[in-house]
Amino acid sequence: MLAATFGTGQVFLEMLYFFLFVIWIWLLIGVFADIFRSRDLSGWAKALWSIFIIVVPFFGVFVYLIARGHKMGEHAMEAAQAQDAAQRAYIQQAAGAGTSTADELARLADLKSKGVIDEAEFQQLKSKAIAT
Repeated sequence: MLAATFGTGQVFLEMLYFFLFVIWIWLLIGVFADIFRSRDLSGWAKALWSIFIIVVPFFGVFVYLIARGHKMGEHAMEAAQAQDAAQRAYIQQAAGAGTSTADELARLADLKSKGVIDEAEFQQLKSKAIAT
């Protein structure tokens, strides 16, 4: 009974329609995100693009992709570079690799003046900091 209702091609078409719908929603969200992420568009331009896409969805999205598709790529690249820079800064800060030799020597001198390390440890750590 089920095989008679859904033939082999019908199941494929239903799956195709579903995935095309998901892709359409994803594209729509991406376009709206790009509209509101754009710093080069004024508030009025953002409002007009949004209204255009809401009133005539298919045509509006395709016109936006043709007119500003290159900007979408640039915005995605800028966001990826900013995220990469933030991740690198966090990793350097967490690993302690962001300190300079002068900062390391000042920290060692502070530890020595507080009595945490003695003169021999200070000289050993100082030579190690200067070597790196």
